[in-house]
Amino acid sequence: MSSIITAVTKNLDLTENKPLKSLIYEAFKKTIILGDITAGSRINEKEFSDTLNISRTPIRYAMQQLTAEKLVEHVPKIGIVVKGISIKDAYEIYDIRKSLDTLATIKAMDLMTESDFEALHALLERGEQFNREDKVDELLENFSDFNAFIYEKSQMLRLKNIVLDLQAYLVYFRDIAIRSSKRRETALNEHWLIYRGMQTKDIQQITMITHEHLDHSLKFILNEMERRKID
Repeated sequence: MSSIITAVTKNLDLTENKPLKSLIYEAFKKTIILGDITAGSRINEKEFSDTLNISRTPIRYAMQQLTAEKLVEHVPKIGIVVKGISIKDAYEIYDIRKSLDTLATIKAMDLMTESDFEALHALLERGEQFNREDKVDELLENFSDFNAFIYEKSQMLRLKNIVLDLQAYLVYFRDIAIRSSKRRETALNEHWLIYRGMQTKDIQQITMITHEHLDHSLKFILNEMERRKID
């Protein structure tokens, strides 16, 4: 079995209740983004199909999706070649997110009701409890819920979709970062500071903390990318 197939199968969970084409796509995407398939590697659809004894149809679907996301490319006379994601890409994604997250938070602040602030406070309290109980998966979901809540209350649906597309590239690295207990504590504190800035309508604090929060996340991601020797 080739090293590429071995790497992908580690991220392939066939017990999940999803269509096979989605499972194959998600496994390839995670493996490529994490750098476990190096840029420049060629993906042999037939070899993958034969080794796992599955149709080439879900593999073609995965390659089409990854090509659209510019994680792989079709090179004439060679086939599908991995492009991956670079440190430069990570910087660009986080620069964009700083602007979009700040905009969404300020917009949400202006539109949220008292009951909305109570709901956001309760969400943060649940995050604290998950952290105390070392329930990391639940805490990761709580962090996602915090971001989703703010984007929902901003009522800027197009903005939300843009950020979700950007986040999809680095979500695997984010999960690795958040599993660090030190990063979890810092991220929770930053969420509380953003919440308090929204309560007091302190745009300067919201902007500063949102940028610091994303800079801290980016730092962990860059460290992990460098550890994995992703350029």
